[in-house]
Amino acid sequence: MQILWRLGPSTVRRVHEELGEAGGGYTSALKVMQIMLEKGFLSRNDQNRTHVYAAAVPEAEAKRGLVRDLMERAFGGSSKELIVQALSTQRASPEELLEIKKLIEEMEGKNS
Repeated sequence: MQILWRLGPSTVRRVHEELGEAGGGYTSALKVMQIMLEKGFLSRNDQNRTHVYAAAVPEAEAKRGLVRDLMERAFGGSSKELIVQALSTQRASPEELLEIKKLIEEMEGKNS
């Protein structure tokens, strides 16, 4: 999805090239993209001989859904637990921490 959001509509071959060796073989990329198509995350234009895939869900919407699902499944619906784990797993940069503080202040303002 990241690659399609960044590049726009692309062939499996292009996505596979972007993934490099870490992405596995061409057929692995194809299979994952077909599954994502079936689940509604991708669309496919097959008017030409070469199939071109595109993200069917905007990036922000997809990320919100993934975080919501992760929060429910792994953290019992607790945003605090999700954030604590995220911040303890990987050190946030000073810029990221400032952005997080601003977001918390905005949320506190909305709750007042």
